[in-house]
Amino acid sequence: MTEPLFFTDLGTVTPGDEVELSGAEGHHAQAVRRIRPGEIIWIGDGAGRAVRGTVLLAEKHTLRIAAAEVIEVKPPSTCYVGVQALAKTERAELAVEILTEAGVDEIIPWQSERSVAKWAPERIERGLARWRAAAREAAKQSRRLRVPLISPPHSLADIQQRIRDAELALVLHESAETSLAKVEIPTKGEILFVIGPEGGLSEAEVAAFAESGAQSVRISDGILRTSTAGVVALAAIKALQERE
Repeated sequence: MTEPLFFTDLGTVTPGDEVELSGAEGHHAQAVRRIRPGEIIWIGDGAGRAVRGTVLLAEKHTLRIAAAEVIEVKPPSTCYVGVQALAKTERAELAVEILTEAGVDEIIPWQSERSVAKWAPERIERGLARWRAAAREAAKQSRRLRVPLISPPHSLADIQQRIRDAELALVLHESAETSLAKVEIPTKGEILFVIGPEGGLSEAEVAAFAESGAQSVRISDGILRTSTAGVVALAAIKALQERE
């Protein structure tokens, strides 16, 4: 069975130390997952560092482990950034989950012209909290030691600037003439890809992205949902990099 991962603030820890997991994560581990003494678990900080050890105590929504080893994941040479247009709640959170599982490093919410969902100013923090919770849970499930950054919502102008700064910027579009398979993928730097909403990108948005240096690409023979297009693109990007 896969050794489960939980997140907390680790602080300074070395092999041989005892590490406690409490609060909501401790409750989930002890009361929901029913982790018991003698089992081996991982406790990470969400930023690439974790300890692996045997559970010594499991009671009152608290776990304590003996840290047998400390694991650290270095920042990757390539940073994958998904610009996700706002979508209906369940589809947006699904997109965040599967992008996290696939290894995205940052997800940027974006209010596209044709987005069905709208984040009014008073709803932004609530929306971000849902996306961040989805990313955190997906990272735990897939045992990723780095939880992707969920950035505050970006405007069209903000995204244009990110496109200019990126090593490669792609716009996923069903009418693009170029297939993603034909694009030369860099082996380092920021690779940004824009995912449109349920209604698709407007011509003005596609033109604005192209003006900033983004390339429109086709990733399928059909039209994918906003919740799945990003993960298809990310998987293809990674596969193309590996072939290099």
